[in-house]
Amino acid sequence: MTKTRKKTDLPILGVHERVINASLLLFTKQGYFKTSVPDIVKASGCSTGSIYHHFKDKEGIASALYESLVMRMNLALDEIETQFPSSKQRCQAVIKLLFHITETEPEVMEFILYAKHKEFLPGNNPICSSRPFQKMREFVTAGIAEGDLQPIDDLVASASLYGGALRLIFLRLDGVIEHSLMDKLDDVWKCAWRSVAA
Repeated sequence: MTKTRKKTDLPILGVHERVINASLLLFTKQGYFKTSVPDIVKASGCSTGSIYHHFKDKEGIASALYESLVMRMNLALDEIETQFPSSKQRCQAVIKLLFHITETEPEVMEFILYAKHKEFLPGNNPICSSRPFQKMREFVTAGIAEGDLQPIDDLVASASLYGGALRLIFLRLDGVIEHSLMDKLDDVWKCAWRSVAA
């Protein structure tokens, strides 16, 4: 007798999603070069043939993972831009988003910040110069133009505004900070905003 899925059941993931999810965990846990396709086969529960059919090779998997994370960040930042009218609110929401991802999906943040993407994805831009990070900088540039931020170089302003938060994320991922970054969000934001506010 076939079991009927209920609406409340979790969705059944296809090969693409299962391979991407398994690869993210493996790449962050043991590194890209130490992860083999057989490792991905075992972790994802997908056959070798289906993996090669969908991705061609391990670099194809890494490229698909990179693109999926960039797209996901783009969507989140588009939502921030739509939801918040001022640059100040948008920049604060960015830091909150980064802290939230660090706490709920640390492997995502590890792949974004730690992976040396140029080593295994030579055709891709470094993730820190990808569209999501450009958009974070655009929020700062708009704030300067609107007079909310000091009239300084937007790269310097962006580093000042987001740099402290990113450093705390590294410390959290490394286990130096033992408690949730969300507990520090208000203090981090106050310090960050004071460094650039007009």
